[in-house]
Amino acid sequence: MNIKEEIAQLKKELINLRREFHKYPELGFQEYRTSKIISSYLEECGLEVKEGIAKTGVTALLKGGEPGRTILLRSDMDALPISEENDIPYKSVNKGVMHACGHDGHMAMLLIAAKILAKHKKEIKGNVKFAFQPNEEDAGAEIMISEGILENPTVDAALGIHLWSPIETGKIGIVSGPIMASSYYFKLIIHGKGGHGGAPHLSINPINCAINIMQAAQNMQTNEMDALKPTVITFCRVNCGSSPIIIPEKIEIEGSIRCLHNGTEEVQKRFEEIIKNICNLHRTTYDLEFKCGNILLNNDYEMTELVKKAGAEVVKNKNILDSEISVMLGEDFAEFAARVPSAFYFIGIANRDKETDFPHHHPHFNIDEDALSIGVEMHIRAVLEYLNNRK
Repeated sequence: MNIKEEIAQLKKELINLRREFHKYPELGFQEYRTSKIISSYLEECGLEVKEGIAKTGVTALLKGGEPGRTILLRSDMDALPISEENDIPYKSVNKGVMHACGHDGHMAMLLIAAKILAKHKKEIKGNVKFAFQPNEEDAGAEIMISEGILENPTVDAALGIHLWSPIETGKIGIVSGPIMASSYYFKLIIHGKGGHGGAPHLSINPINCAINIMQAAQNMQTNEMDALKPTVITFCRVNCGSSPIIIPEKIEIEGSIRCLHNGTEEVQKRFEEIIKNICNLHRTTYDLEFKCGNILLNNDYEMTELVKKAGAEVVKNKNILDSEISVMLGEDFAEFAARVPSAFYFIGIANRDKETDFPHHHPHFNIDEDALSIGVEMHIRAVLEYLNNRK
């Protein structure tokens, strides 16, 4: 199998697939058109395809020529509620919806990898599951798992790729251990006593209480948390009041707690302890609820080494970055990594001349399409390394 040559022959198809997905983006659990394209493509590759997993997800199974282990390759599918501002021929035609994170490229890369691997299935020892996951931005992986994606046959390991604008095209970023943070979103409601702005002594102002809580939480983050265990508490939305002369009855605050380490439960416990004590001080009451955005994404050491070995064949060792890679952003692939040995890694797409160095979730986000071939080759080489070469 001449991997590079076969990918080169399919490069135009690879780019066309990515642009098709980009032009017609769909939000989480609404990827109906996307899933039809994916399932039809995989069926044409001769794979066993299942539609409708986690509502709009698609899976496909490649059975190799000899029995062996099973590895899962995952791509996300969903777009974001962003209005695209790029001036490109394949600009989103769906108003207010855009692939501003790279999922369009992820799908294209995995489809081409599936096509090439299917062509050589007799040479493969074991099975490959291709998972196209809906709603990555809001926890679609757990639903896929609950509906049996890791079963029949049992998945032994998993790999995921994310195209990454903080890294230059031609480079790969991966670390063993924590690579993407857990994220828990909180909603805090502080109840006071409303009244006239000119007579604050007759009221209990929840705004004053909220200010103290936000200051105390930042102090907690800075002075109570181990600096070697990154923890970020952010307040992102505040809603209260109707007039400059009316003290409101309540204030609503929303934000997130992110940890690049185990122990988020202790952080949440201390966070609530601070809220409780400050509310008591201000004679207010509160309601607090947490919603899990993502659990901590931990890379397995052996799977990380496997990715590095495959990467050396694709971009050379000097272009594999293994420090200052971990980020405080969350990633739904963590649900797979919590259940089977896994590795998740970044493929650089930043090229200033092509204007592909905008941050993710930006209305000008775009992909250096030269990076797509790297992703395809990484998928293929990692699969062969795991199934055919590893004991």
